[in-house]
Amino acid sequence: MTLMTENSEVQDEEESNGSKLKTPVPLDIKTFNIPHTNEDPRLNDIHTSPSNKRDNSSPLNLQQIVNERDQLSHIIRRPNKISHVFQQILSRKLDRESLQNMAKEWIKSPINIVLLIWIICVTISGAILFLVMTGMLNHLLPQKHQRETWFEVNNQILNALFTLICLYHHPRRIHHFILLLRWKSHDVSKLRKLYSKNGTYKPHERAHMAIVIFLLNLNCFAQYALCGINVGYTRSERPAIGVAITITVAIAAPAFAGVYTIVSPLGKDYDTCPDEESQIETRFSFSETNPKWSGGVLDIWNDISVSHLSLFCGFCVFGWNMERLGFGNMYVHTATFLLFCLAPFLIFNMAAINVKSEVVREVLGGTGVFLCVFGLLYGGFWRIQMRKRYNLPATNCKLWCCGKGDDVSDCVSWLFCCWCSLAQEVQKKAIKKNISKFVILCVGIRKSSLQVLLASW
Repeated sequence: MTLMTENSEVQDEEESNGSKLKTPVPLDIKTFNIPHTNEDPRLNDIHTSPSNKRDNSSPLNLQQIVNERDQLSHIIRRPNKISHVFQQILSRKLDRESLQNMAKEWIKSPINIVLLIWIICVTISGAILFLVMTGMLNHLLPQKHQRETWFEVNNQILNALFTLICLYHHPRRIHHFILLLRWKSHDVSKLRKLYSKNGTYKPHERAHMAIVIFLLNLNCFAQYALCGINVGYTRSERPAIGVAITITVAIAAPAFAGVYTIVSPLGKDYDTCPDEESQIETRFSFSETNPKWSGGVLDIWNDISVSHLSLFCGFCVFGWNMERLGFGNMYVHTATFLLFCLAPFLIFNMAAINVKSEVVREVLGGTGVFLCVFGLLYGGFWRIQMRKRYNLPATNCKLWCCGKGDDVSDCVSWLFCCWCSLAQEVQKKAIKKNISKFVILCVGIRKSSLQVLLASW
């Protein structure tokens, strides 16, 4: 029943009662045009249908308007952005050749090779530990003492591997903490390159960096505590609460540090003016066409004092030489090199304390000695960086494996003759001979600072 019919009935009823009413005002409801596109033909059918062609002055049926709008809401649907993104990703074809080239370039780095080996060992030990804990290997290990032995061995291996990684990173993290406390101009520049996006100034950057560095150091200390629990207690006496807390902190601390670096102002872009630290640019250029070392690897008699220092105090000489050449802090390199060569032996022998099998103990001890020998590759890695920066030729070793690449020859020279390689690197002529000029582009830097920087070189 329309509105006019209802009004007329009310008027007749009031007149029959003898009351006088004013002339009813016609109800005028205006229709609003609903925006639509021509993508769906059903929309055009609705808007062009005869039922929609009305006169604004004519009475309308409200129920009909509601039905039409409800029909529009069913037709117009929001695009599914997530499915659209996945559809675009799946529609792309993988370029296998480019992926193979990226993998080849990645595996050429000695650091990446060591990281890959570490990941493989962690994956294998973790998988075996998981299978033993869930009982999937009960048919292969029917006796309880066998399962306990396998559990303890893989648990100690994982503990040793993660502890070694923390030991290798901890000297650098402690150095970053010292730089944060000191907070001088060159310290700020170093920390920005490591923790700030694009190495630029961020609001309250010192406080945000302090949180990240604290979490990274907390990760190391939590892993040390977990290592102490695993070594100091047997499996039956090991406190479950202590293990759970240390594992949780050791995993959550670096994860939270990484997320905080991204979501905090350290991971955002800000429009700032260039500061004094970012106005200094250092460049090395070489004019010699055939630069050479100042003597060969075995020419240790050229500077006998350097040879003696390399032999009896190799770790200290290595750190001093790295800082002299601009590759980092002396104490960080000394401590890291020392840990690479000694920590595996200590950690794996400590891991063998709670293992009952004598054969497994000997295997763990031998693994520690093996890793200590290959810790000399730390020196080979930095020899590669030195040779590339100063454009020096590769080591001419008469070994069958050295013909496979210059990087391999640098690593082999450190493995088989580490003291001779270090003595060759320390000789000053090997570096000064190949630097033709040292250019410093500075804007707004004080003259005294420039003189001090030049004097240090």
